[in-house]
Amino acid sequence: DKVRIPNEGNLTMNASNSIAAGANPSRASAQKPSKRRVVDAPVRVMHWLLALSFLGAYLTADGERWRLVHVTLGYTMAGLLVARVLWGVFGPRPARLSMLWRKLQGAPAWLKAAASGRIDWRQGQNLLLAATVALLLIVIAPLTLSGLGVYQEWGGGDALEELHEFLGNGLLALVLAHVGAVLALSLLRRRNLVAPMLSGRTPGAGPDLVKRPFTGVAALLLAAVLTFWGWQWQTAPTAVAGDGYNAQSHHDDDD
Repeated sequence: DKVRIPNEGNLTMNASNSIAAGANPSRASAQKPSKRRVVDAPVRVMHWLLALSFLGAYLTADGERWRLVHVTLGYTMAGLLVARVLWGVFGPRPARLSMLWRKLQGAPAWLKAAASGRIDWRQGQNLLLAATVALLLIVIAPLTLSGLGVYQEWGGGDALEELHEFLGNGLLALVLAHVGAVLALSLLRRRNLVAPMLSGRTPGAGPDLVKRPFTGVAALLLAAVLTFWGWQWQTAPTAVAGDGYNAQSHHDDDD
């Protein structure tokens, strides 16, 4: 049998390519686009749970039939707001509320520069998204508090109920503005701005802004919400008559 001897030129070329790839990391990374971790798992879980809870609460706002679902989702929103504030104080630096405030502090300088014709579109995007997020968090507190007042019949009658409805519609407007801004900026920049809230990563070279994903914290948060929903379901009345009272309890009282 003949033994094939590798071509010396091919060996030299392959070795040169390997050395070049090792000496030039950018050439090796060009084969696989790099991504940076920019959003941790707890922030993403809270974001989508808040969105889901508000959507469900808004759709079940009218009628006695879905009142327990509406109230449960309202409590969930209040709990998630508390969790977001705590994470914004004790969580990693990119998730802190101080970073959100720092972005908003740049608004006057940005407006002044824009008035003179020097528009920083990247900073403008950050300001717009930061402003909508801040407003969303601010409105959730009085919305859930007024809803609790209506449910517990604290007083105020129709005025408190109208306030709750007004805040709900206002939050819906902010949510639609937020979604519209994200979609518009994604089209203008030709970059998917929703992806980081799904995967936690964004394309680009450089270090991760979030060093750890904190998946354990996110899992505990999700488990707490699901446990609360399950508990609410288990303790719900077994049957509700058309006028809103517990039919089973009413039957027992007659006995």
